Amino acid sequence: MQGLMMNTPLLITSLIQFAAQYHSDTPIVTRSTEGPVRRSSYGEIFARAQRLANALIDYGIKPGDRIATVAWNTDRHIELYYAISGIGAICHTVNLRLADEELIYILNHAEDRLVFFDTDMAEIVARVQPHTKSVERFIAMSDAAHQPEVAPADTVDYESFIAAASEHHDWAVFDENTAASMCYTSGTTGDPKGVLYSHRATVLHAMASCYASTLNLRTEDVVLPVVPMFHVNAWGIPYSAPIAGTPLVMPGPKLDGQSLFELMDAEGVTMALGVPTVWMNLLDHMDKLGRKPAALESVVIGGAAASEAIIDRFELDHGVTVNHAWGMTEMSPLGVVNTLKPKFHGLSRDQQMPIKLKQGRAIYGVDMCIVDDDGQELPRDGMTSGRLLVKGPWIVSEYFKAGESALTPDGWFDTGDIATLDADGYMLITDRAKDIIKSGGEWISSVGLENAAVGHPAIKQAAVIGVAHPKWLERPLLVCVPAGDERPDLDEIRSYLAEKVPKLWLPDALEWLDSLPLGATGKVLKADLRDRFAGYTVG
Repeated sequence: MQGLMMNTPLLITSLIQFAAQYHSDTPIVTRSTEGPVRRSSYGEIFARAQRLANALIDYGIKPGDRIATVAWNTDRHIELYYAISGIGAICHTVNLRLADEELIYILNHAEDRLVFFDTDMAEIVARVQPHTKSVERFIAMSDAAHQPEVAPADTVDYESFIAAASEHHDWAVFDENTAASMCYTSGTTGDPKGVLYSHRATVLHAMASCYASTLNLRTEDVVLPVVPMFHVNAWGIPYSAPIAGTPLVMPGPKLDGQSLFELMDAEGVTMALGVPTVWMNLLDHMDKLGRKPAALESVVIGGAAASEAIIDRFELDHGVTVNHAWGMTEMSPLGVVNTLKPKFHGLSRDQQMPIKLKQGRAIYGVDMCIVDDDGQELPRDGMTSGRLLVKGPWIVSEYFKAGESALTPDGWFDTGDIATLDADGYMLITDRAKDIIKSGGEWISSVGLENAAVGHPAIKQAAVIGVAHPKWLERPLLVCVPAGDERPDLDEIRSYLAEKVPKLWLPDALEWLDSLPLGATGKVLKADLRDRFAGYTVG
């Protein structure tokens, strides 16, 4: 016997419709690509998304068509999110930090029909346009007065594109498993892969993001997603914020520490989300001024591990709470968020820190386990490391155009991470499977060693790779970017680390660089470091 409940499909348009009805005047603030701050609201976003949906249909866009965005975090980009998906087409957010060759590959692989781009991306778009096979038209995300001088032929500005369309649209109702949006992986090994999200997965992920034990979005918050809308849909914030009626502040292209501080301070931002490299620049500016943005209460750190040094700078120096989080493009992306269970509240800070440094606890909707190389499940004791597997309703099952399952034979997705799980559900990533150092039969966590190293006052950034050793096969090479003029020698760094990591982990060599190679999402490109130090031996 089945239940007697309505079978209402979970569609993305329901999110913005809800916000427009119950939080119509809640502000959406954008630092525009042109420079000035632009003010909108959920009600205005919904009205303009309807007009954009009609303009797309008038152009000839059909369900299933892919439409690319090469754009920053703005109100217009939010309108695109909802209008494109709302007519059954697919919003394909393109990482604008990629090299031309990768952009060309992705646009052609996705077979995008239209490309919406921010004006500061005009030269890049003009370069790749001759090599695109399916793109019919480019739309500059501006008004006519700010249309870029260098752009593909027949480029039209956004405001002109939607001007003649009706502001009323009857949103279609269709199967909730219909594709809604698409992001490509960073392609650190092989070509980038397309992850195709459904309406159902996106809405469930947005609902789960609002849990108090997840991101705890509230109507009284003001949230600034520094994480780009092309990086796994800004971790889902443009979908989850409308559920809570949370005001949004969109930073546009200016993501340096000073610009972020000024915007956060002026607009009363209470919560912000981003990767560690962004927060280091903001912290430097906060230290320079001797204060935090006035209303800032918390930051969420994802994309790479948060070090103890970053957590201490936020929490001890400025009174800003840090929540660690982890996910993947293939996971929509949230998998875990680190909030302390009540039983840990009474612990000292030193006792809490090992827990806070973990990526966090799985949220409802994500199941996790760790396995050995034979696929056998390992104990959740917080010490045993294994390959991290996940499953759930917003996790990929197959890559776009791959034609084969992305899952293990028993239905799990292998994240490629090595991790531990403990009895309380906290997960700690010890390394990527391809980055872990195997020394004399023992595993050394490059992530753990890096996080310990950046606590040294002379080290701004650190990366660890394995290099050849005649006896132990591999040993750690610590590669650092200095915080100032001081560059301590290996003995001093080893002495500092001796009380923080196992003796086995202490690096056998140290190299200083002016900068680390970073990928399009801000992660260190360890493959580039391995190429640079190829043939490097110790011992």
